[in-house]
Amino acid sequence: MKVGDTVRFLNAVGGGTVRKIEGNIAYVEESDGFETPVLVRECVVVDPDGGIVPKKKYGSNEPSKYEAPAVVKAAPAPTHSENDVEIVETAEGNTLNIVLGYEADDIKHINTTGFTAYLVNDSNYFLYVVYASRSEDGRWHCRYEGIVEPNIQVLLEELTHEDLPQLERVSVQLVAFKRGADYRPKNPVAVEYRVDATKFYKLHCFHDHEYFENPVIAYDIVKNDVPQRQMVVDSSMLEQAMREKRQADKPERRRVEKHQHAKKGAIIEVDLHIGALLDTTAGLSNGDMLEVQLGEFRKTLDANIRNKGQKIVFIHGKGEGVLRKAILDELKRKYKNCEAQDASFREYGFGATLVTVH
Repeated sequence: MKVGDTVRFLNAVGGGTVRKIEGNIAYVEESDGFETPVLVRECVVVDPDGGIVPKKKYGSNEPSKYEAPAVVKAAPAPTHSENDVEIVETAEGNTLNIVLGYEADDIKHINTTGFTAYLVNDSNYFLYVVYASRSEDGRWHCRYEGIVEPNIQVLLEELTHEDLPQLERVSVQLVAFKRGADYRPKNPVAVEYRVDATKFYKLHCFHDHEYFENPVIAYDIVKNDVPQRQMVVDSSMLEQAMREKRQADKPERRRVEKHQHAKKGAIIEVDLHIGALLDTTAGLSNGDMLEVQLGEFRKTLDANIRNKGQKIVFIHGKGEGVLRKAILDELKRKYKNCEAQDASFREYGFGATLVTVH
């Protein structure tokens, strides 16, 4: 931003011409002739026609393949007013492309840095968005809700390492619409993802992305109008989940079957999050879900109980510690030739237990 640029406000209605900049404060002359002091980060530069100035692709002198308006970082969009700047539509924007991304504040200090969650709306549609996380008792907590403008990137929340266990399951629900123009309706979207908190401790899990200047952990919410991980609950899935609960030795468990044949000396990793074991938990009590998780734990140990020196990491999440306590009780009662300790914090955070077979 420089003196003479035309800007609009991100957290308030209005905008104007930048007359001077002092530190991180810009003095913007509005249409009534008065100058309004505004934080620079709460302004976005627009072209004379009202569109957002295109941002160059990170690490390149060439513009991004997306024509104006390009995706820019911004705070949650303000409510609609007659004084809002007119939205400039793009040729590709009538197709929804929505991305959820987690960016490290300082990628060089991955074990101590904070993280920021962004939602990218690469479309000509306004979005009413609800971003939520699910706790171990199955209840959902709303982390962000609001209107997201077209062709923009909004900050959803800032996170610390202590917050990561809360993101074991996240959902994004959205409804797309246009203001002041005819449009083709889009189906409401509700997608659910399991966010692996251990990835936030591993530098190689952050990747370059066309919508971000820095490496991110990204999840496609909608790609070319198609929701990527829909939240579906039906009677057939519920019946299957109940069968798996009663017959823990029969369900298809791809992760466990793979690790049961691991090479000698290799560490086996078993994800005990209920979302990794069952497609749905509808109709299951906390006790039912705990039994499914313990069944997975027993099956893995039984398959490796004769492999002396075998190390197995059970990833159970931080939560309230119920599953971890149940695992330790099982080891003391049934698997006395096994030793347990906390797994590497660097690799797994606070939510994993390392079991060694002796």
